[in-house]
Amino acid sequence: MELRVISTIPTVPYIFEYGDDSHRALLKYRLPLREIIVDFYNELKSITSGYATFDYEDSEQMFEITIQAAIGSKVIARETPVRVKPESSRCHSPPPGWPHGSRDAPMAIRRLHPLSFLLLLLLRAFASLPTQAAARGGADRSSGIDDEKHGSFSRNLLEDKPEIMEEMTHGYMSNSELEIAVQDFGSRCANVSRVYSHLNILHLPILSSLFEGLHKPVISIGKSVNGSPLWVIEISDKPGQKEAEPAFKFIGNVHGDEPVGREVLMQLAYWLCDNYLKDPLATLIVENTHLHILPAMNPDGFALRRRGNANNVDLNRDFPDQFFPINDEINYRQPETRAIMNWIKQEHFTASASLHGGALVANYPWDGSRNKRKEYYGCPDDKAFRYMASVYSESHYNMSLSKEFRGGITNGALWYPIYGGMQDWNYIHGGCFELTLEISDVKWPKASELLLIWKQNKMSMLNLVASMVKTGVHGRIFAADSGHPIPGSLMVKGIDSKINASRTFGDYHRMLAPGESYEVVASMEGFTPKRTRIMLEREAMNLDFILDPDGAVGQTKPVRDDCSCRCDDGGKPFLIREAYVWLYLLALFFLLALYILFRRRIASRLAPHRHPPKRPVAV
Repeated sequence: MELRVISTIPTVPYIFEYGDDSHRALLKYRLPLREIIVDFYNELKSITSGYATFDYEDSEQMFEITIQAAIGSKVIARETPVRVKPESSRCHSPPPGWPHGSRDAPMAIRRLHPLSFLLLLLLRAFASLPTQAAARGGADRSSGIDDEKHGSFSRNLLEDKPEIMEEMTHGYMSNSELEIAVQDFGSRCANVSRVYSHLNILHLPILSSLFEGLHKPVISIGKSVNGSPLWVIEISDKPGQKEAEPAFKFIGNVHGDEPVGREVLMQLAYWLCDNYLKDPLATLIVENTHLHILPAMNPDGFALRRRGNANNVDLNRDFPDQFFPINDEINYRQPETRAIMNWIKQEHFTASASLHGGALVANYPWDGSRNKRKEYYGCPDDKAFRYMASVYSESHYNMSLSKEFRGGITNGALWYPIYGGMQDWNYIHGGCFELTLEISDVKWPKASELLLIWKQNKMSMLNLVASMVKTGVHGRIFAADSGHPIPGSLMVKGIDSKINASRTFGDYHRMLAPGESYEVVASMEGFTPKRTRIMLEREAMNLDFILDPDGAVGQTKPVRDDCSCRCDDGGKPFLIREAYVWLYLLALFFLLALYILFRRRIASRLAPHRHPPKRPVAV
């Protein structure tokens, strides 16, 4: 028979081939080597209520559909879906061993019905998704750019690599041991810290507003898929209290097979506790910042010794993406991802960093590009991010001496593009300047090397946190007529990025590269904006703004305290006065129920008197 090749998608063609047997057709679809298979089946499952149906022209016969994934000539996975009736077959979601990507996925089918091409359309839609990549994801080499020429060292997730054996985990804290260590730290260093996780029942809007001031503020972060609490340590001289100070967060163990961060972050916490009031840098951080440490974002992946979480999802691909909004529905995200997103809503973070393993470099936004090419794609605050990355790299033992990355730093899109990453989401939606730090050449090094890795990264971590205080522009925004702080916003001319002041104190903390002149503008709805030009030297600058109300606004809008406002996933504020309304309604409902119950009991007692028994009548 004649061989016909139909290529409707130039970059991802499929092949429809007729063999010598006129009763047999081979439908082969070529997929790029990337993390797409799991996403495709999850989406397919949600669209079709758990299965896909294939109809055939000949309904009297039953057919098996074998789906296999192969890299070149090597078949790495194969599945035969369960037959449910003569004319259909169910294609279930992939088993736990299903790979994250494949290069060839042939499907052998007998007598293909045209409706089967709906599956091709779905594959085509998913094939147009952005390429995924490695240490931060699976590597994409499709762009044809020479990695070494551009100083972008990358790795391939799907290449054969040794399995993480049980003996390799010896010397690392298990999840239960990590929990004990966190609690021990909270008890031992209670004067400068607090520990929080999914333990607070007062996170509900009504209860947290009603009982405000009666409890020490506790934030609910969340739990993993398997129910492991996501423990967080806050380090400050006034932990749990609102202050006009910048907040920084460290997140470790984003990928389950990169556990270095969880160990190093616990070392950092203990060092700050032990050296407070002894070391100038430790004292500066404790007294002038609120440092939040999440040692393990992915405890399930660590326990399973694999990259993804318990659902085998890469958490650093699970956030909304600015270029390819493929995952904008929060209910479809992993619980660990939702926990981080809700955390950002509750805390006002100035800067952040996530710790990874597998390379030695400080990575900064953007992580991806609009055209999906591997090229330098800077964000509006590119200079500030490069400065922050350089602070980390130059404070490191040898990161800045890297031969792969000039100065030990790299733009994410130049290294290799990824989409759905946590770094870009923090910057866009939280105004939080986040770096992705690769702190170990080996993803899972020997436990005997952990102390050395901590020593090599200690000054980098300390200086990065301290840079929030030592550099940038800091201040507060006030209303001229009342003198009260207001939650305005701050913009810098020429930089398309806005930083919001806090609602409690109206304080802002703007990261900027030193040695530059900036025009800073403070604004808020209902007020006249004010601007001023500054020359930012090597040290931080304090700059307050007093805004005049617009003539169209009769009075200044009062500022709402962060503690009396909680936001749900929809972002709708709940004010304390509304909580009392609900309390009144609840009390009214309770009294009404008691009244109805009382009336029924009275009625039941009076019933014999209202209807006396009939006397017999003699006829």
